[in-house]
Amino acid sequence: QVQVEEYGGGLVQAGGSLRLSCTVSGLTFATFSTYDMGWFRQAPGKEREFVATIKWTGDNIYYADAVKGRFTVSKDDSKRTGYLQMASLIPDETAVYYCAARPRKTYFDRTYFLTEGDYNNWGQGTQVTVHS
Repeated sequence: QVQVEEYGGGLVQAGGSLRLSCTVSGLTFATFSTYDMGWFRQAPGKEREFVATIKWTGDNIYYADAVKGRFTVSKDDSKRTGYLQMASLIPDETAVYYCAARPRKTYFDRTYFLTEGDYNNWGQGTQVTVHS
């Protein structure tokens, strides 16, 4: 059974940085290396929104415009872990941050998966609070 768990949320001052981790268990190293990972967030009273995604290749990455240039997504297959490094955070980015994972469609597929329905494995989320 695949389980996804996020770590690293907390309280940070506006302008500060935070790194979230996302560990996927229940997969071998070889299988995890074929998984795409996505990051989403949900602010109070708002819909869950896409933040970033990294393809199974590790070098195909896509960011939401709102975070481009400030957030960096990566993964370490040997640790079955993905990361979201966030910088220059603003209070409006206070949200529960979710990690999601899905197997690649095909070896040649380079589609970026940007919606909740694209992913079938989700973590419980980690709270990030940015105070001014």
